[in-house]
Amino acid sequence: MYLKRRFYILLLAVALIAGLGYAYAPLYTAGRLLTLLLLLATVADVALLWHKKAITAERHLSPRFSNGDDNPVTISVESTYPFPVSVEVIDELPSQFQRRTGTSLSIVNSQLSILNSQLSIPYVLRPTRRGVYSFGHVLVFASTHLGLVERRYRCASPCDVCVYPSFQKLHQYELMAISQNLQQPGIKRIRRIGRNTEFEHIRDYLRGDDYRTVNWRATARLSRPMVNVYQDERSQQVFCIVDKGRVMQQAFEGMTLLDYAINASLALSYVAMRKEDRAGLITFNDNLETFVAADRRSGHINKLMETLYAEQTNFEETDFSALSVGIGRHISKHSLLILFTNFMGLVSLQRQLPFLLQIARRHRLLVVFFNDVELQQFVDSPAATAEQRCQHEVAEKFVAEKQLVSATLRQYGILSLLTSPQELTVDVINRYLAVRAF
Repeated sequence: MYLKRRFYILLLAVALIAGLGYAYAPLYTAGRLLTLLLLLATVADVALLWHKKAITAERHLSPRFSNGDDNPVTISVESTYPFPVSVEVIDELPSQFQRRTGTSLSIVNSQLSILNSQLSIPYVLRPTRRGVYSFGHVLVFASTHLGLVERRYRCASPCDVCVYPSFQKLHQYELMAISQNLQQPGIKRIRRIGRNTEFEHIRDYLRGDDYRTVNWRATARLSRPMVNVYQDERSQQVFCIVDKGRVMQQAFEGMTLLDYAINASLALSYVAMRKEDRAGLITFNDNLETFVAADRRSGHINKLMETLYAEQTNFEETDFSALSVGIGRHISKHSLLILFTNFMGLVSLQRQLPFLLQIARRHRLLVVFFNDVELQQFVDSPAATAEQRCQHEVAEKFVAEKQLVSATLRQYGILSLLTSPQELTVDVINRYLAVRAF
């Protein structure tokens, strides 16, 4: 049982009236009567609330949350009291959402109707880290119209929710990819992806056919010239390569660059599989840690999601030489490699450039790195003092060096994409569609 603020206010008022009774005797008698009335009202309020257990509450949410997205949660409260009650609902949120300033979620004075009523309380949660989030109980504090005491109900069993890489917008990105692949009627686009061709069927030799395509075994069996017909490879291998080094631990809007890269990798893999390409995954840090072979079979996207869910960093320095060796060992076929990393400046790129060139000799490499949004906002802000102007000049050099990194990669024939974290997924899918078209 919890005494409410109204009880203490009335108790203070009664005490003041009784205290004034020392100066004016009738007030003392009135104070005693008011004290008795307050006591009787409190007992009646307790009896109304405790005569039966009449409040139940449930929490409805998905067993999986999407990282970086708004995930809906609904609390349904039901009352079987034969009179109106006011409730305050507090959800015991996971520690990742809690703040030291007080309760994270509190819905106050939500009125329930008279009999067998239900109240639905929706809200959203936006996680910024992958992992397991533990919810506690739903606490419901019920009070009558007297408002002197309230009863606490502990409802909804504790539960755990796994926060996976962003999967809510996968279908949205798929529709975007389809809309950008419209072709005019009558125009036939011939795809020439990679450097390989695959066998399609055998047919009779026609004048002008390349003699190197003659199928001598079929020719001998049928006693007439037969040739093999080849077509451009229907699908290419697309590997998302995620750098898990400490350069990817920079945070933007509560999420690290690593989590932004993981979300973009899942979305890009989904779009690539819908475009009949085969999607694979590589993660590396001081060595090559995870390799998932490229595939497009049913259930492969779930395998990628589970793999990305478990990825963590050990804050080591990134070793691109180990990445180059690992790619040479595991990927023998010409593929499109999309590398998510971050270069702080031209010096850091020059240390890794020989290994990037070694990878780009056998594969088509797209390097995706991040623009410092907060630094760019500082550069765009006005400088009022001489000290601020000096700081702006230094910041402008860092911003310009990012552009120089991108230009240097293009100079060596390596595709590059400099983007902001919040626009990463859309930009990398657009670049993939553009690369795929040629």
